[in-house]
Amino acid sequence: MSDKSASAYWAANIRLITICLVIWAVASFGLGILLRPLLSGIPVGGTDLGFWFAQQGSILTFLVLIFFYAARMNKIDREFGVDEQ
Repeated sequence: MSDKSASAYWAANIRLITICLVIWAVASFGLGILLRPLLSGIPVGGTDLGFWFAQQGSILTFLVLIFFYAARMNKIDREFGVDEQ
């Protein structure tokens, strides 16, 4: 892999990681802590949405992000020719 290709590969990797971390931060800290009072009137599963995000939503969001990251990294690896055969 050339230096230019390696730089593009790592730029794509870091961009994907940044996107995933921002989504996770918004779901866990933003919706679960900062916006909890605004979400308290919306019922979900017998409790309010703010409490649900603080207890379950951030964990489920993280799990979805793990699978998204793995699938997207496989695609990026194939694009740059560093995938596992």
